[in-house]
Amino acid sequence: MTASTPNSERRPPRLGVNIDHVATLRQARQGVEPDPVWAAVASELGGADGITVHLREDRRHIQDRDVRVLRRTVQVGLNLELAVEPSMLAIALEIRPDQVTLVPERRQEVTTEGGLAVASQRDRVGEAVSRLRDAGISAAAFLDPDPSEIDAAVALGVDAIELHTGRYADAREGRARDVELEALRAAGARIVSAGVGLHAGHGLNYRNVGEVASIAAMAELNIGHAIVCRAVFVGLERAVREMKGRIEAAV
Repeated sequence: MTASTPNSERRPPRLGVNIDHVATLRQARQGVEPDPVWAAVASELGGADGITVHLREDRRHIQDRDVRVLRRTVQVGLNLELAVEPSMLAIALEIRPDQVTLVPERRQEVTTEGGLAVASQRDRVGEAVSRLRDAGISAAAFLDPDPSEIDAAVALGVDAIELHTGRYADAREGRARDVELEALRAAGARIVSAGVGLHAGHGLNYRNVGEVASIAAMAELNIGHAIVCRAVFVGLERAVREMKGRIEAAV
């Protein structure tokens, strides 16, 4: 796939459904329901191409047990987000998801606030990428659309870069959002020209996903909060189908 491929010949980006917030609801009562494993099944029935979970160091939502059961039950790709920490990497190497996306993590944040700083910790990130790839696990990095960070990640041999779309999602419609969208397009072209897979996620919803889905050579979108919110009213399977429809209509 190249940036010059006509839209009529493109396949829509894969949809990875992030089910973290199903676990957030469960952890609010420290109980057993709702089980994110059930959420993965419903998401697959709705057409999800992958399941994404973030195993945080503080275990605020997804738990170790969830990841282990998901590895045995998910029929599509399993994408495990985690911090670049030895203890977290050890879990990934034990469980062996299809993909690991390396993300930044701060205990006090409500959700991930920006992209991973790769350029300032090349040795640390590079070791993680090498260990994952040696184990046969696809290695991705979650980055802001910053050329220097993209180039650093490419040099370390990542298989994919997931662009942080938070600034785009938070920008007001009009000129401000257009500026952020153009930054994503430029970053996407840089990633694709380097031969690396182009992914995106964070803050995408049913209203703003189309323009990101239509970025040339976009291969995967990871979306969670908006889908789980919609599922409260229509059910998870339908919510996933509706998001898939928005993505497919944009390409």
